[in-house]
Amino acid sequence: MTDRVVAAVDCGTNSTRLLVSSGGTQALERLTTITRLGEGVDATGRLAPAAIDRVVRCLAGYRERMDAHAVTSMRITATSAARDAVNRDELFDAIGAVAGSRPELLSGREEARLAFDGATAELDAAGGPYLVVDIGGGSTEFAVGGPELVDAVSVDMGCVRTTEQFLSGDPPRPEELSACISVIGLHLDDVGRELPAVATARRLVGLAGTVSAAAAIELGLGEYDRDAIHHFVLTKATVEEIFRSVATETADERAENPGLEPGRVDTIVGGLCILVKVMRQFGFDECLVSESDILDGLVASQL
Repeated sequence: MTDRVVAAVDCGTNSTRLLVSSGGTQALERLTTITRLGEGVDATGRLAPAAIDRVVRCLAGYRERMDAHAVTSMRITATSAARDAVNRDELFDAIGAVAGSRPELLSGREEARLAFDGATAELDAAGGPYLVVDIGGGSTEFAVGGPELVDAVSVDMGCVRTTEQFLSGDPPRPEELSACISVIGLHLDDVGRELPAVATARRLVGLAGTVSAAAAIELGLGEYDRDAIHHFVLTKATVEEIFRSVATETADERAENPGLEPGRVDTIVGGLCILVKVMRQFGFDECLVSESDILDGLVASQL
């Protein structure tokens, strides 16, 4: 164990997250804030001023928490929304001013590798190879390996992007859902071609808010409980049932689901379209939920 205290910040398309760790078994602090950085980016190619402001204000609070823990090293990363935006430097300059460090712009493959490192660190290599799927707001990363990474790929589909592109109805109309899932299937065809090792994976590991929310809904959690969600097993039948339920509810009805935080009410259907189609197309009957992800990979890289 080390006495160094390090931090990782992930500026994602849908949420901004913080992990502070000293390398022990328990994190000193984990925070998630829905900031919707990628709002409208798919259509405009630009980060909206309001979205930048939400992230910067969030990071001002995170900076205070890092200072309280006497953090000695940190990595701040930006992913899909920043990759797509022509004005990402506006965001990076503003983050640098408030957080003390400009973000690293990760490629999709780098993002997938870090997520794989974080998700598999606690898993038994004998249970692999693993397919680690990180369903983000603007992109989804696929990585195969165990214990070492074999290969990884990133695809431009995520819970925010699919929602903005396809799911305008409240609830989404059947033809919207059908079109969304069909396009996801085409993306997964590309994954199969670019990442043939997918066919060797014995177990699916799901990361990020959509997967965690599905577990929380199934568990009926009144508030977030990492210990209950981490390494919970979602069966395909359960995922299909949750998908059918939330996809036929209005936003107001969906908000009543225990375990579904308010910031995910409008994107959970889009995210579940991806998870459902991944399990159908790649033939997985179970998904192991992991709350260890890219943040844990970023922390490990500093320790």
